[in-house]
Amino acid sequence: MKFGVALGRLNPAFFVEVTDAAERLGFESVWMPEHLVFPVHMSRSPYPGDEHPPVPPSTPVFDVFAYLSFLAGRTERVRLATHVYNLGLRHPFIAARAVQTLDVVSGGRAEVGLGASWLESEWDAVGLDFATRGKRLDEAIEVCQRLWSEEVVAHHGRFFDFDEVMFEPKPVQKPWPPLHIGGESDAALRRAARLADGWVGMAHTVESVGASVDKLRRYRDEAGRGHEPVVVTVGGPVETVDDVVRWEKAGVDRLIVSPWARSPGAVEGLERFAGSIGV
Repeated sequence: MKFGVALGRLNPAFFVEVTDAAERLGFESVWMPEHLVFPVHMSRSPYPGDEHPPVPPSTPVFDVFAYLSFLAGRTERVRLATHVYNLGLRHPFIAARAVQTLDVVSGGRAEVGLGASWLESEWDAVGLDFATRGKRLDEAIEVCQRLWSEEVVAHHGRFFDFDEVMFEPKPVQKPWPPLHIGGESDAALRRAARLADGWVGMAHTVESVGASVDKLRRYRDEAGRGHEPVVVTVGGPVETVDDVVRWEKAGVDRLIVSPWARSPGAVEGLERFAGSIGV
């Protein structure tokens, strides 16, 4: 089992301190959320069944790849992940360059969580059609993957259209950094099966995650990729080593944890977790 740390469960003032602790204690990764902008009037939620956004519009937000690149300069081992990046809101040139830069400056430690997005008003604010978000994301992933791996790229699609370009340098990780699709919908699971290296779920229990894992594997088979490994990452409670074994049996490869009640106690919580569970 790999253990990631949920930076999104922190006051941003503690991002650096907690990342330093994660590196020192041996946690595998840190996962940072992002949005382009929070409109004052928001609706929807990334959590199935909820109607209201889980955060207020005044929530502090940073450019995730700039911040993770800063954290890369302070660390040597811990992997640096987006949780998750709204690729569809950006041109693939911008996104591919941001991912490439993080992977290069970190020496190949980027993990890229991508999502189709849930916040319709954010799409309205930038003048894009929320109803096209899934197809736009699919096409943007395709363009990014080609930029990261091919010498010369031309693309003529529904959302992006350009003649031959070159994109250098390539990411350190080949053919590109691991891509993980976030979301709980069937569409997200199918996208993860078709286009990505893994799936990032929301908060789960050992009992609830099994249905999604089964679907993911079935969709992977349908996409002709059943022979390829797929990495399952979710957040969930861990109290004992036996809990870890149950998560592993449920098909989970990485748990994103936040073993603290308040941000000032986060480092102590990570130390306690590492001492009792082991990372």
